Amino acid sequence: MNNKFPGKDVSISDLKEKFPLVAKKHKNHYSSFKIAGVSFGPKNLVTFAGPNMVESEKLIMDVAKNVKKIGANFLRGGAFKPLTFPYRSKKYYETREKGIEWLAKAKEKYNIPIITEIMEEKYIKLVSEVTDIIQIGSRNMQNYPFLTACAKTNKPIMLKRHYGASLRDWLGAAEYILYEGNKKVILCERGVSVPHTHRSTSRFLLDLQVIPAAKELTHLPIVADPSHATFWRPWVRSMTLASVAAGVDGIMLEVHPDPENSAVDPLQPINYKEFNTLIKEMSLISNKINKKKIYFE
Repeated sequence: MNNKFPGKDVSISDLKEKFPLVAKKHKNHYSSFKIAGVSFGPKNLVTFAGPNMVESEKLIMDVAKNVKKIGANFLRGGAFKPLTFPYRSKKYYETREKGIEWLAKAKEKYNIPIITEIMEEKYIKLVSEVTDIIQIGSRNMQNYPFLTACAKTNKPIMLKRHYGASLRDWLGAAEYILYEGNKKVILCERGVSVPHTHRSTSRFLLDLQVIPAAKELTHLPIVADPSHATFWRPWVRSMTLASVAAGVDGIMLEVHPDPENSAVDPLQPINYKEFNTLIKEMSLISNKINKKKIYFE
């Protein structure tokens, strides 16, 4: 069935004039590329796993060892960590430059590529020298000078959707990165803010519908982050599997050895055992429905 209206807020002229680099050239146009030896594209399902925050060297080493063994392709972890409010708990502190150093050690020791967030332009050089993928968080999605500066490193970039952004906004932001000649761009859906979220402690809803919607319009890989979107551990499994069924090209999960005592957002990480079970279930669904394979080297 032909979709004459490609999106609620996206027109045919948008695809040609506003984000021609992001837009698909034809129905079967999908980007395929490798990052640190890991293949991204329509035939693979890539997994990112690790703690929300790089709490200590000991913790990130332990996580790297275990998620690599279980099957994660990338180690995730934030050394520079944005919070909605300026107040910090006693357990919370940004490890910043030290955290980047620990990520580098984990990467080298366990031979696992990393993804981490950059929040400020002054840290781009430091972080880009270590990370394999630059993560641009939802709050910076429309910080266009920052997007441009990150793009100019020519490092692969994961662009997280802002929780109030439309699909048009999201694709428009990605266009800024591709405009600078950086072609290795990954889009990440991490939950949207709506009046009703089904649970008083949850601020977001995972927008499963945006996965097929985005895939109609763009050739870029789409990743889902059910951990941030649900903010609730018991729902992470079901929303992960639903995302896989919807056709994502990757899954980003918060994995922690002791979730209830994690320094940030203790309600949402899963432990090693849960991750091990989940990655097997992801593989079954992906193979059955989308003919994708969990990517292993």
